[in-house]
Amino acid sequence: MSQSGVYEFLAQDRVIFGRPAHKAVMDTVVKMGKERILIVSSKTLSRKTDEVDRIKDVLGSRCVGVFDECIEHVPRESVLELASHVRKLNPDLIVTLGGGTPMDTVKVMLVILAEGITEISGFDNLRIRVNDEGVKHIPVIKDPPLRQIIIPTTLSGAEFSNIGGCTDRVRQVKDLYTGRYIGAQVVILDPAVTVHTPHDLWVSTGIRAIDHAVETVCSQGPQPFTDATCLQGLKMLSASLKVNHSTPSDLNARLESQLGVWLASTGLGRVEWGASHGIGHQLGAVANVPHGHCSCVMLPSVLAWNFHVNFERQRMVANAMGRDDGNAAKAVSELVAALQQPSRLRDVGVNRAQFSAIAKGAMQNMMVRSNPRPIQSESDIYEILEIAW
Repeated sequence: MSQSGVYEFLAQDRVIFGRPAHKAVMDTVVKMGKERILIVSSKTLSRKTDEVDRIKDVLGSRCVGVFDECIEHVPRESVLELASHVRKLNPDLIVTLGGGTPMDTVKVMLVILAEGITEISGFDNLRIRVNDEGVKHIPVIKDPPLRQIIIPTTLSGAEFSNIGGCTDRVRQVKDLYTGRYIGAQVVILDPAVTVHTPHDLWVSTGIRAIDHAVETVCSQGPQPFTDATCLQGLKMLSASLKVNHSTPSDLNARLESQLGVWLASTGLGRVEWGASHGIGHQLGAVANVPHGHCSCVMLPSVLAWNFHVNFERQRMVANAMGRDDGNAAKAVSELVAALQQPSRLRDVGVNRAQFSAIAKGAMQNMMVRSNPRPIQSESDIYEILEIAW
């Protein structure tokens, strides 16, 4: 069968690993010729560890401030707050330290900064929208006035994408935003920085990375390049996550997981994903379920619901994860269990009364509407939620 298409690489200069983060930051800042650096991080890293202080110390007078008021699931209000700080401090580079929350906060902030948005109402014209027929509208965003470099402390893979999620609290929907230059210009992988990450957060976001790879391989529009990288990423993550769980202090295994995430994330924003990600976004917006746990719960159920339309693709996933029977849902479920993570909606605080809001929001998500087995209505979402219940 003939194939055609264009694979667009992320506007990312380089990925650095094998060096302490603070030294890699300073080398990068000097190489880029930047003089005014704003650090964005989680409160925990900023106030309960010395990781932010190390970066501040090495930057010296180049550091113009620290923003650590990022909020989980990235409400629009917190994005506006960061934008206000940026306008006031006028940095020429942002160093982002943490997981998906600070990364997405900066990404969406760069979108609204590029477009001159100062009010919550301005977000609506910039979000990716899907109409009732499932047709996507992706706004063209101006280039932002500055970029970010990222030091990730979880395995979510957000450092390898130019897509950011942001929650509209009024609609109870997590919307997606994109722009070519909102992602990381440079990624710095330092496993020593990740030892502060709570264990469950670390391994559950590892399942999030597994989700990236699985939905890339099982996409309705797969590509040979992403097949190769994601299948290798699945092998690396399946093995290293178990070592992370049994021996959290093993920095080599933690770096192996970080490198596995790099490979597993090559489909981000380039290959159409499916309902595990799309429904997962709404679990966060409606029920405040953490990103990693969304994938722990939803990925096996979506694989089961999709099985009859892409079982050959699922067999590739299962083989990469060490099963020879083609059961990808079982392969993921067994890894979730081995990492002692929750596997059912009821285990992560979702109740059936929330199904309606989850289904309604999910139908507005472009990933739900590009699921390999077409999702035509909210009743299809209900079927998947019942499998996951």
